[in-house]
Amino acid sequence: MGFVSRAEARLRRKKRVRKKIRGGPDKPRLTVFRSAKHIYAQIIDDTRATTLVDASSLSKEYRPLIQGKGGNKSGAAMVGEFIAKRAKAKGIDKVVFDRNGFLYHGRVKALADAAREHGLEF
Repeated sequence: MGFVSRAEARLRRKKRVRKKIRGGPDKPRLTVFRSAKHIYAQIIDDTRATTLVDASSLSKEYRPLIQGKGGNKSGAAMVGEFIAKRAKAKGIDKVVFDRNGFLYHGRVKALADAAREHGLEF
């Protein structure tokens, strides 16, 4: 067994966790992806393989509000707030949180906490 890069380790964690986490019509999956400059969130119904709601630091209506904060915790918290508001508007209250192989720390935690504060249950 040789050296495993950070990206490979994340993908391994992602595959391992995805076996257990499935989002259905009653409890869709809230998945998070983060890059160096931006953060993205989607609520997905795995039974139909469709994205129900999405929000990111690049969304047109939120870009002026986030402006340069997409790579930090305050920007992640804003995206968490946006995804929660959009989900509530579509009648989604409960979700399963999928951190997508990323550690539950920093921006991922900030997004999750903000989504919880604004009404999503997970």
